[in-house]
Amino acid sequence: MGEEEAYEVQKESVERIWILITPDRCSGCRLCEVACSLEHEGIIWPEASRIRVFELLPGVNVPHTCVQCPDYPCVNACPTKALSVDEKTGAVLVDEAKCIECGACITACPGDVPRIPAGKGSVVICDLCGGNPKCVEVCHEAGHDALKIVTGNYRPIFRTFAKDPVEKSSEIAKKVFGEEFLG
Repeated sequence: MGEEEAYEVQKESVERIWILITPDRCSGCRLCEVACSLEHEGIIWPEASRIRVFELLPGVNVPHTCVQCPDYPCVNACPTKALSVDEKTGAVLVDEAKCIECGACITACPGDVPRIPAGKGSVVICDLCGGNPKCVEVCHEAGHDALKIVTGNYRPIFRTFAKDPVEKSSEIAKKVFGEEFLG
């Protein structure tokens, strides 16, 4: 095994942190969006939050954020190299100065996670707050625990979580209201 192959094997076996979302526990309070925008933007600006809560059907709240796909399609799609991977956390980092708001990362993402908020000047993607996500903290403090930090090698199952929020909402609605509800 060559040096480069050994690095790839070691890189794949590195335990990363990620946010496990349990939509059934989400109340729709959106404190996660407030905490995130305060942490990153210094103001309450839910549109610029790196986590979003979707309520496509009444009572079905679905928190949605980056799952740090092992193949990082958003990072690979960026033509200006504005996106990189934090070696400590595995989170996607955005170099706002390099971002040209082209949307290539949005198109590449299997979960439709990256967004370009009007007036921001760059894309926003969860950076896990350097390893201590404020959204998880506030969700726990509110007593919901819909968001939890998990460590380990989740890479084999990440596609279970990297889904479009409409698809996630539909799955939850079927679980809550029954298959016949959505036909």
